[in-house]
Amino acid sequence: MPMPLPGPQVDRIVFLLAWAAFASSAALRLVDPMLPALAADFHTTVGGAAIVVTATGLAYGLLQLLFGPLGDHYGKLRVITIACLASTLGAVACAVSPSLDLLALARALNGATTAALIPLSLAWIGDAVSMEHRQATLARFMTGQIIGLVSGHAIGGFFAEHLGWRWGFVFLAGIYLVVGLLLLAALRGARVATPAPARLPGRYRLVLGQAHGRFVLALIFVEAIATFGIMTFIPAYLHQRFGVSLLHAGLVVATVGLGGLGYTLFAARWVRVLGPRRLARSGGVLLGVAFATLTFGDAWAWGVLACVLLGLGFYQLHNTLQTLASQMAPQARGTALSLFAFCFFLGQAAGAALGAPVVDHFGAQWLFLAAALMLPLTGFVLASHIKARHRALKLAARGGAG
Repeated sequence: MPMPLPGPQVDRIVFLLAWAAFASSAALRLVDPMLPALAADFHTTVGGAAIVVTATGLAYGLLQLLFGPLGDHYGKLRVITIACLASTLGAVACAVSPSLDLLALARALNGATTAALIPLSLAWIGDAVSMEHRQATLARFMTGQIIGLVSGHAIGGFFAEHLGWRWGFVFLAGIYLVVGLLLLAALRGARVATPAPARLPGRYRLVLGQAHGRFVLALIFVEAIATFGIMTFIPAYLHQRFGVSLLHAGLVVATVGLGGLGYTLFAARWVRVLGPRRLARSGGVLLGVAFATLTFGDAWAWGVLACVLLGLGFYQLHNTLQTLASQMAPQARGTALSLFAFCFFLGQAAGAALGAPVVDHFGAQWLFLAAALMLPLTGFVLASHIKARHRALKLAARGGAG
């Protein structure tokens, strides 16, 4: 049961958690516009340098499965604080890495520790804030995550272009350190009672043992490959094809976040007007149009339109999947959402790994074209599944009533 803390204390901690979410989100996208600079410094191709993206996504996704139980057992805020301070060390290791392999290892460490910040923050807010105020508090927290997504590319492009890519990691380390120390100070008197840890294997079976759960997890994996995995190559594509600076390319891709805000700020209206099925189809179509625009656009300005549409379409499709995931196994919702996050970030890493040889041998446009075809199909498959599931639930309800 939640044990609400005094309002001002909760507000201060949520503010710090929002900054932690900012750092976590920015860290995931920071390297994308740095890839040409990394390729030049370490004498490899852009595709070869993308190993640092793959390493981060794999570590981030895998550790989702661990941090939920750790937070339940040792206290969510304590684990968040330790992870934030550990992320400082990972970011510093990135800044001083003398080789691409060591940079990939340091990025994996950074991805592993920062994986705790957003999911455990959401869980801590659920423990600390009463249901009456929880939705508004979560909205305030999510602001940090969205701004991190919006600015991560731009920050990475700025440092790569002007001060050197290593200073981007020093910047992140500073945020992690300050937030971690402030959270450490806030731990006194902020402990919230949490349920005793349950046995995990049975909970995982609840999710994976049903066809609906497996379907949602498979679809989020495909979505991640075709969106965030392929997004990795957009800044380098804009830089190499149109000759724009890395900062310029990062700013263009940052408009993905603006498209996302266009959904989240009006989410209630979007859901009321379109409903889940049409949101899934609309999101898939918008994503297809976005990647087609990147493929055939003959000037960098088309990238702005493409990225705004990409953000809007992604959040329409992803939010629909997220809602389904929250109901995959109500008796094991935390486990279900951990698996959901794991599949998403595993898909992101797989997208970067699969896309790298395509970019090196054929060009990024072919990768964008594949996404333009795959994502509308994904949206329509999801809409069809929602319709079939609603029909099955109605039939089951009628059968139970009879």
